[in-house]
Amino acid sequence: MNVLFICNQNQNRSKTAEELFKTKFNVKSAGLFNEHPVSEKEIVWADLICVMTDEQRTEIANRFPEQYMKKQIISLDIPDLYHYYQPELVELLNKRIDELF
Repeated sequence: MNVLFICNQNQNRSKTAEELFKTKFNVKSAGLFNEHPVSEKEIVWADLICVMTDEQRTEIANRFPEQYMKKQIISLDIPDLYHYYQPELVELLNKRIDELF
């Protein structure tokens, strides 16, 4: 399964998720508001898209309306309060992904 993790800058939450789940899924991570924002190619690649907040899901809908209707997009509901690989973030990501699968 191809899983794309998306957050705002692709520095902390989505990068941590990519590292954490790379042995469980085919994973990539991307940001919405960084120098190289998520592309339509990455959206098409993904079987499942995990955003960190509902606002990010809305942003994907605005940028990629055609693809948005074809994709399963899940909000993990993880606020932008954490640093890369922070233990609390790792715990929260594990919990959210375990709930999904």
